[in-house]
Amino acid sequence: MSKFIVIMGVAGCGKSSLGAALASAEGLPLVEGDDFHGAANRAKMSQGIALTDADREGWLDILGQQLQAHPLGLVLTCSSLKRSYRDQLRKARPELRFVFLEISRDEAQARVVARSATHFFSTSLVDSQFATLESPVGEPGVLRVDARHPVAQLQAQASAWLNNEAFA
Repeated sequence: MSKFIVIMGVAGCGKSSLGAALASAEGLPLVEGDDFHGAANRAKMSQGIALTDADREGWLDILGQQLQAHPLGLVLTCSSLKRSYRDQLRKARPELRFVFLEISRDEAQARVVARSATHFFSTSLVDSQFATLESPVGEPGVLRVDARHPVAQLQAQASAWLNNEAFA
């Protein structure tokens, strides 16, 4: 059975790390959502300007195309902060599942600051991420995990959930 998974959460929660570990463990390709932001979006974020729904619309369309272009399964990293964003991705793959990396604002801020020399995302945008976040807890096909846990533990938890026969 094909598996389509989005690793989601606010900036700094560990989407890329968990995405890479899960893709490797499940033998699936990994698509980094950040790689598909256009130059204008990257410039806005590097200047500390939060993206709007309109800014994200084209980006989410491209990510939906990526989901459709991988018929055998895919791990996608994407913040997916609002329900409407998740629903847009679900239109591309109705069987899509989400692993929500839950993290505190202070921990996310510390992680974003730690990577600021190598990532385009401005440290000033962490608060806007939390302001935008609509928790996916309670939506079907969502696993909430604690982003403070080691990546290996998170990957094992996500793999066990994905491979649970009762859920499939």
